[in-house]
Parts: sequence; C-alpha cells; structure tokens
Amino acid sequence: MVNKKNILLGVSGGIAAYKACALTSKLTQAGANVKVMMTDSATKFVSPLTFQALSRNPVYIDTFDEKDPQKIAHIDLADWAEIALIAPATANIIGKIANGIADDMLSTTLLATRADVYIAPAMNVHMYAHPAVINNMKQLEQWGYNFIEPGDGYLACGYVGKGRLEEPESIIKAVENHQQSAHKILTGKKVLISAGPTQEQIDPVRFFTNRSSGKMGFALAETAADYGAEVTLVAGPVALQISNHLINRINVTTAEEMYDAMHSHFPSSDIVIKAAAVADYRPKQVYDQKMKKQAGDWNIEMERTKDILQSLGEIKTDQYLVGFAAETTNPLAYGMKKLQKKKLDAVAINNVSVEGAGFGGDTNIVTYINKNQETDEITLASKREVAEKIWRLIDRDIKDESQ
Repeated sequence: MVNKKNILLGVSGGIAAYKACALTSKLTQAGANVKVMMTDSATKFVSPLTFQALSRNPVYIDTFDEKDPQKIAHIDLADWAEIALIAPATANIIGKIANGIADDMLSTTLLATRADVYIAPAMNVHMYAHPAVINNMKQLEQWGYNFIEPGDGYLACGYVGKGRLEEPESIIKAVENHQQSAHKILTGKKVLISAGPTQEQIDPVRFFTNRSSGKMGFALAETAADYGAEVTLVAGPVALQISNHLINRINVTTAEEMYDAMHSHFPSSDIVIKAAAVADYRPKQVYDQKMKKQAGDWNIEMERTKDILQSLGEIKTDQYLVGFAAETTNPLAYGMKKLQKKKLDAVAINNVSVEGAGFGGDTNIVTYINKNQETDEITLASKREVAEKIWRLIDRDIKDESQ
C-alpha cells in the first residue's frame, strides 16, 4: 500500500529522530517516493544529509528557502503528498497542528496538505499523559488525523513507560493497514462510466470515429470496482477486456446507443463519469450499400448528435457528475466552460497534444477542477494511477459536501 506512493515524512526535534532514518530507508525500499521535511530542532539530532542520502530526494527545512521560483515549496509539497507521516512527532508539533500554528515549514505544510496524515508521537511518559497533549491529540483525531501510538519501554530521559517511538516496521505496517481499510472508499456506491469512442456509420464498410482507446475509462472502472463500487461500464467499440468480472459491461457502437445506455442507468447511479469520446456529429444519410468510388469529390452532410453530458447535467438530482475535457488549445478555459455549462460537479481536463497525455497511450496528465473551482494537478502517471487519484479527489469532494 506504500509502493509508488508520494510520502512526506516530517521529522520533529526529539532523540527518536534517529529512528526516522531507518523509517526513510525502509519506506524507500518498499517502493515509496519519500521526501523528508525537518524542523530546525530535528537537525540538531540528525544531519539533513543523512535523509537526503537515504531518500535520494532534497530535504526541506526552511519555509523561505525557495529552490524553484515557479513554485511555492510548502504548497507544492502539500499538494504532492499522498501520505504525510510525522515521526517522531513531539508534543510541540502536535500542539501546533491542533491549534493552527504555522511558524515553520513543517507546521505550515501540514496545515496546507489534504493528504492522509499519520502521527507517531515520541516524548517523555509524563508529557504524553499531560492533559494539554491529550486534548490536542483528541482534537486531531476528531479532524481525521491518524495516530500510531508509542510503545512502552525505556526512554532516553531515563523513565520507563509509554512514549517511545514505535519501530519503523510497525509504523509502516500501521500505515499500510489503515490504507488498506480506507481503500474501499466507494463501498456501497453505484458508479456509471462511459469509455472509448463511438462509430457513426456512413455505409456498410465506412464510419466516422476518433482516436480514443478507452484505456482511461477502463482504468476508472477497474479502480472503482477495486475501491468497492458496483460498476456499470458503457463501452464503445474497443479491443480492451476488463479484468474484474463484477463490472457490468454494456457494449455500444453509436452515440445514440451510448446516450440510451447512459440515461437508462443514470437514475440509479451515485457517481457518473463520462470519459468516452462521443462523436459530436454523424452522417445525416446512411447508405444501405457501399458507396462506389466516383469522379470528383464526395460531400457528406453531418448532423449533431445528442449531447450526453449536458443532458445528464440537466436531469441530475443527487448524482455526482464528472466530465472529461480532451482539448488541444486553451484546455483550462474550455474545461471550465464545460464544467459550468453542463452543470458538472467536476471536470478532468487533459491536453491531448501534450506528450504522455494523448489518445491511445498508457499514461495521462490531468487537471481536476470541482464546481467550487478547487484545482488539483495530476502529473504524468499511468492511467491506472491517474484513475486512483481521480477517485480519491471525488471521494474528498463528496465528503466535503456532506459536512
């Protein structure tokens, strides 16, 4: 559950900081991409160079040390992280987060991140039992922060009791177990997804279509099923197979057939994603026999197909409706226009002219914008990884709406 995850490891100032070195090493060996952020006090116990060598990434300490003028470092890291792990977490850093204090890079970043946050306390046994510390931890738990309780044993201060930082292996196991249990974020949800192109017939041997492979839509369907959803996939003519037999696949060919299938299942769905690249136009006249080659040009008159996404937006009640916007020029402007015009809850925008984000490939680059115009950038990743991130953003937004 930590393999390929972006993990921000916050190290605060306690003698247990030495254990964070082993933690960094083991997370990296497990396939995680680890970036370490230290408080100034932590650097008194362990050199930043140690963490840099173990993580093979820069170590962050100073809020005002902006290495890239194009980015605000603590915001960029807050957005980058999928998991934030504070180990060791002193009484001081716990108190800062619980009271909204942001006076160094670590506390500032923790207030800005929307990642899952895990806190592994380490402190003197009496500090751990102090009412102020207890109240701060209770407050953070109410807000959804996750605690990895310290162990009992001999402490550096000479006391024996609770307050010793849990061992690195146990910390990783606790994170993995929680991630596993939280993995079923779509349990009980009915999800409807469209994928692939449509084909609009000219004659028995010719048709209009587009370059969509259906890979993004299929990745969304399979990850939704893995996350516990009951999935219906309306698929245009593609060569892809689904690996999860629980997914209800409905094969269609034309835009009209996709319109009918989506509307048929829409009323009973909780979340709907239109990832298909549906034809905007179709031949006005369809020939029963193959049109023979003739001298001169052949003009085909086209007529508009029904706008599936807009029609769903007009009739939606409590469904969460997401559209895809595959653009080549001004992608954000056109994506925002689609979001508002079609009454969507969110839009996933990708510039298909950019390398790694085009039709047919195995990777994608997406800008996700919800109806509150909150924007999340999903950088180049496999379509499976992009799908996972999109579902987590949708889950986040639905939870935010319910609060």
